[in-house]
Amino acid sequence: MVCVMCLVPLFLIPLVNLLPRIFDFLMAKVYGWLGWEYRKPARVPPACPFKPSATKVGAETISEGTETIAKPAEETTGGGVKQD
Repeated sequence: MVCVMCLVPLFLIPLVNLLPRIFDFLMAKVYGWLGWEYRKPARVPPACPFKPSATKVGAETISEGTETIAKPAEETTGGGVKQD
């Protein structure tokens, strides 16, 4: 036999995952009764809990957030002499 309290998390997790959808459904019903339109807010996709480390992987290095900005080309007409 398995303890009943040990099974509670198995049934609780799906309910917690469904709470935002249940809330949106109920709010759409309430807004519908009032004659309004309920628009679901944009949800952010879940973030990945794994963060890659900035260590060497084989021959390559991983670096996040670094960008190189190209400098504009300088014109060299006249050899740098000011022209009137």
